[in-house]
Amino acid sequence: MKLPLPLSLLASVFTLNAMASDAATPILNEGRVSGQFREFSISREVDNTAPVANNDYTRRANAIGGYLKYETPTFSGLSAGVAAYGTIGVAIGDNRSITNREIDPTLLSTNNRNDIYLGEAYLHYKNGATTFKGGRQKLDTPMAGSDDARMIPNLFEAYVLSNTDIKNTTLIAAHVTKFAQGTFGQVYDARASKTGGLLSVTSGYSLIDSRNQTGDFTNMGTYAIGDSTAGVSVAAAIYTGVKGLKLQVWDYYAHDILNAIYGEANYGVSLSNGVAPYLAAQWISERDVGSNSVITKVNSDFVGAKMGVKVADFDINGAVSHNSKDASVAIGGGTISPWGGMPAYTQGMVMRHQFMAGTDAWKVAANYNWKTLGINLNTGVYHAEYIMDKLNGYSPNYEWTAKESGFDIIFVPESIKQLQLRLRANYADDFLKTATGSISWDEYRFIANYSF
Repeated sequence: MKLPLPLSLLASVFTLNAMASDAATPILNEGRVSGQFREFSISREVDNTAPVANNDYTRRANAIGGYLKYETPTFSGLSAGVAAYGTIGVAIGDNRSITNREIDPTLLSTNNRNDIYLGEAYLHYKNGATTFKGGRQKLDTPMAGSDDARMIPNLFEAYVLSNTDIKNTTLIAAHVTKFAQGTFGQVYDARASKTGGLLSVTSGYSLIDSRNQTGDFTNMGTYAIGDSTAGVSVAAAIYTGVKGLKLQVWDYYAHDILNAIYGEANYGVSLSNGVAPYLAAQWISERDVGSNSVITKVNSDFVGAKMGVKVADFDINGAVSHNSKDASVAIGGGTISPWGGMPAYTQGMVMRHQFMAGTDAWKVAANYNWKTLGINLNTGVYHAEYIMDKLNGYSPNYEWTAKESGFDIIFVPESIKQLQLRLRANYADDFLKTATGSISWDEYRFIANYSF
């Protein structure tokens, strides 16, 4: 249930940490209060010659928010946690209509409004090597994740059991019943057209309507395709028994939608000369199961590989990927990811075209950590390209190459180590292209995160 909390509560929420001292109740003192205050500003200048809109525009937004969390003390292995999440638009103006292209919707809630809601409410139990967590919670798994790219992350209602009795192995069994979209999903207007829905469902969000569901804990099937289902059952195994090697496999059985298998292998070594090469490979296989009235056929395979090397504080890497295609499938054989999962090595800051049918993608990136110079600074640059097959579905029967470059600068002041300042930018070239026009942009983001 979404809580109609007054906006004035947000300020009280973020000052509670300071109050949780002598004036707090004993149980509050014994428990743990944590959270994050976030300020986010974004500006995107769009060059639009596509016939769907055929004019340039700039969309912006500023917001403050974050979350406040309280976890009880542990009694005989049992504890509980609750967390409130919120976002408030600042200097956005009175016209918050979702049709107002001057407002970037990714920092705001449904209908570009302010919002506060109970995002986490769970029980946690630990007994030896076995852990259980049930209720509203944050998940970060390959094909179902928080995707915390804007103001409020995706959240879930889930029941997760994990065990580490087998040496160097983690076994996970879970059942996920509901999905609460974060603010990032607001950008995917799946109602506009069939192609809008395809862009959304291959980018981590709903096939049918992402802009009206932020913060609502919705049945997994209803959110994804508009049909209520029994949820998503998950099984996973993670192995780290060989030095430098990590193997993992996940199986997501989305009842009456699809079965998705995710596999990944990562290996890295540190050589005597300070050079540390690494490589990784990933695979996603999806097939339809059961029946529903929206997607009757799913048939896709996605493969990716990544290779890089770390030398002192410098890291350079490159990645490639390929998505299968199938002309007999309604979506052309694209990889569906409607619950925030986005593990692809070739994804950009914005572009996620690598999951569209037939797409070949590559990405190169370089990062430098300035810590040896006494500065808490990390800088990175990247460039990615997506060679779109005519079956991509986003621009039907049209082939083109979409490109994205960008940079990321993260600074942590020495005097305030809980504060992170971040400047990011992405430059998208032909995000969408048709025979008569294209959409490109320059986007800048400033984020301040204060964690406690």
